[in-house]
Amino acid sequence: MVAHLLRLKLALLRNALRRSPWQLAGMVLAALYALGVVAAAAIVLVALRSAPHEVAYTAVVLGGAAVIGGWGVVPVVASAADLTLDPSRFTTFAVPVPQLLTGLALGGLLGVPGLATLLAALATVATWSTGIIPALAALAGALLGVAGCVILAKVVTTATAGLAASRRFKDASGLAFMVPLVVLVPLLAVLAMEGQAPGFLPGLARVLSWTPLGAAWSLGGEAAAGQAGAAVLKLLIAAGTVAGLTWCWKVLMERALVTPPFAGAAKRGGGHLGLLGAVPAAPAAAVMARCLTYWVKDPRYSGSLAVIPLLPVILYFQGVQTGDFGGLVILPPLAAFILAWSISADVSYDNTAFALHLATGVSGTADRLGRVLACLAFALPVVFAFAVGQAALNGSWAGLPGLLGLSLGILLTGLGLASVVSARYTVAVPLPGDSPFKKPPGNVAQTLAVQVIGMAVLGILVLPQSALLAGEFLTGNRALGWANLAAGPLLGLALLAGGVRLGGRWLDARGPELLAQVAVNR
Repeated sequence: MVAHLLRLKLALLRNALRRSPWQLAGMVLAALYALGVVAAAAIVLVALRSAPHEVAYTAVVLGGAAVIGGWGVVPVVASAADLTLDPSRFTTFAVPVPQLLTGLALGGLLGVPGLATLLAALATVATWSTGIIPALAALAGALLGVAGCVILAKVVTTATAGLAASRRFKDASGLAFMVPLVVLVPLLAVLAMEGQAPGFLPGLARVLSWTPLGAAWSLGGEAAAGQAGAAVLKLLIAAGTVAGLTWCWKVLMERALVTPPFAGAAKRGGGHLGLLGAVPAAPAAAVMARCLTYWVKDPRYSGSLAVIPLLPVILYFQGVQTGDFGGLVILPPLAAFILAWSISADVSYDNTAFALHLATGVSGTADRLGRVLACLAFALPVVFAFAVGQAALNGSWAGLPGLLGLSLGILLTGLGLASVVSARYTVAVPLPGDSPFKKPPGNVAQTLAVQVIGMAVLGILVLPQSALLAGEFLTGNRALGWANLAAGPLLGLALLAGGVRLGGRWLDARGPELLAQVAVNR
């Protein structure tokens, strides 16, 4: 049965490649890329044979832990990457679970990722080939490590089989996967600082070597150092990890074979209005509730703001690296601009659902005001938190009023300007139901022009607040900061009111034209 499953996997892969020349070309490119990566890893691992023991030990353990972590994360964000032996397809066949598990596990190696991981893992034997015992220990660790990678991926895919059919889960997992990627560069820069990396990374490797992530990859290093007791204990940890993952997979597999995941839409009874039932019975309040629902449930909205919580992390790491947290001063006004400008494409995101606003007779002013209130509901707390947070880190409480005044002015003025822009222009955005990372074709020139000109106009509108903040910085007169705290919100509210009224008039006059423009992308 195991051999039959392997032949089935090869047949399915072969037929998939025959069906489309593009799939064949993609497989060839992936194989060439993986071959290059494996060759580079093998060269490094062989070169580590002559490196100091601590350097080789650190590199092998950290690299192996990263590989295991990747095998556990990638199946979540690429859940449809390999469905050739989907366990749900065996629900009507009386295949014994042990043979099914063995066949599926070996089938997981029949592919570019599996073979590349196996070859790179076997190259660690060359790193510890200073003796028979270290080489055998490294071989055992490599096999256990690869087995842990494959079985961990199977556990993750089986556990998330029901969620993987949900578009919201795919989009949310993709956004979550962005976080470590964005933070990785500044984090590595901090770790690479002179005097920190040499002491940090070996200690991290020692800690990981006693965990399921690094135990298997440390066997060769412990044997080469003559640490027989540590090698035996870590062998037990690695073997226990594989056994535990296999047991979890077996339990999840048995459950999946008996009750396959249901990918249909869940039924919901009537009468659940959500936020619409919690707001006053007014047009602007209804639009506000509708937009807040989109901000929470539509990944196209939340995806466009994924950078907001990462901004303080990036600037903080930069401050740690330089020893100066002054760069955090740009955080509140920058976040205010991003949040305010986020509604400049609201009508474009609505797509054909914008017809509801026209059919129900909602006035343009109420439409503009509702969208602004929805954004302010979370933008104001964020701007306040960023302003207070940077003041606490820098110890610059005296400069907080001026910076907060500028930030509030940018937020309110930007919302007013965005209310005008979204009532006049549409841009190419991901369609409803599409991934937030998918960029449809559209008028790129107009989109860029609207963005650039809009930022320039916003800069001109907030010149009074900027001048007050610059005067405070140059003269040290804190009274200018307090004046800015009063002028920023007052001027911003005035421009916001004007933008809502002007945008509302344009929306009333151009509603059908806007609907026709957004309905083109369907």
